[in-house]
Amino acid sequence: MSRIESRAEASILHADLDSFYASVEQRDAPRLRGRPVIVGGGVVLAASYEAKAFGVRSAMGGRQARALCPHAIVVPPRFSAYSEASKAVFAIFKDTTPVVEGLSIDEAFLDVGGLWRIAGAPVAIAERLRARVLAEAGLPITVGVACTKFLAKVASGVAKPDGLLEVPPGGELDFLHPLPVERLWGVGKVTAAKLHALGIRTVGEVADLGEPALVSLLGRATGRHLHALAHNHDPRVVETGRRRRSIGSQRALGRRFRSPEEMDTILAGIVDRLGKRLRGADRTCRTVVLRLRFGDYTRATRSHTLARATDHTPTLLEAARRLLRESLSMVLDRGLTLIGISLTNLDTDDAMQLALPFDRTSGPELDRTLDSLRTRFGSESVTRAARLGRDQGLEVPILPDG
Repeated sequence: MSRIESRAEASILHADLDSFYASVEQRDAPRLRGRPVIVGGGVVLAASYEAKAFGVRSAMGGRQARALCPHAIVVPPRFSAYSEASKAVFAIFKDTTPVVEGLSIDEAFLDVGGLWRIAGAPVAIAERLRARVLAEAGLPITVGVACTKFLAKVASGVAKPDGLLEVPPGGELDFLHPLPVERLWGVGKVTAAKLHALGIRTVGEVADLGEPALVSLLGRATGRHLHALAHNHDPRVVETGRRRRSIGSQRALGRRFRSPEEMDTILAGIVDRLGKRLRGADRTCRTVVLRLRFGDYTRATRSHTLARATDHTPTLLEAARRLLRESLSMVLDRGLTLIGISLTNLDTDDAMQLALPFDRTSGPELDRTLDSLRTRFGSESVTRAARLGRDQGLEVPILPDG
């Protein structure tokens, strides 16, 4: 059995800030240190490890979180503080190695291969990185070190919180195979339940099952994917300057009833913001994906692919509205607690635009004029009449879209 074919040394780092939002709050307010902290009231955006010990998790309803941990301190989110903290940490990443691939505002892959002579062994580099992030940004960070991106991320997850774990070359499968199947990327509750029903609970048991059996059980794409990961086959390299494959945004709604008109207003606000981001990154989009979470915690995903790529907000909004209309019966039956939109199948803005008879009052020229006004005077300076006086939700900080 082949163990590692792509590189001989464990030189990929996965660096992941611990409970990022909550850690920033604890850093900036000494009274919160060592205390259970919940960021966000209606829906939990983040929880400190002290709160997680009581079962509080991100995306949980605020009422349930407070019932689990009545003595938790609830604080409102401060996204500007989180953005500044992220910039400081990424500056340290890029000072450590030029090969950095950001995954989100609080995690990244770093390739430190070839730095032995000037910086030492990868583990020594990881130790210094953790010390610098704590000293200069005031935040705890966990780092996994391995030969592949997949295993580095698994290692950081095992090492949390505030830890460092190296998976040495030659010991990859000895580390990976005893872990629960949930450690494999792509294994959620549904897939885990299918595997558990067969008595399969560890990654090693997935590896022993074989690819044909996994394909038969889970489908070709998922079966082949899990078979590869269970054997630590991951040829991907750390990519710098990799452009996003999708641009998305979502809004947690709490548990109160939302009328179809209110849901449409929320949807329009999300698409307005995404259209501005799309044009700001000089991208166009072909596929619109709607993501819904219901009051019973089930989820649904719907998508629509346009005839041609576009960055035209009304075209994207009409596609999103069509998807929401198709899902309205489920929404009214179960209640809606989260709505999200992703724009995928991205291309550069020189791709052919959707061939519609645009005029100057409704086409791309108007979109870019509105973008310019919002950039100059604020994101809500020009908005839809239906959104006036309504809560526009929280705009979570993200990595740049370019």
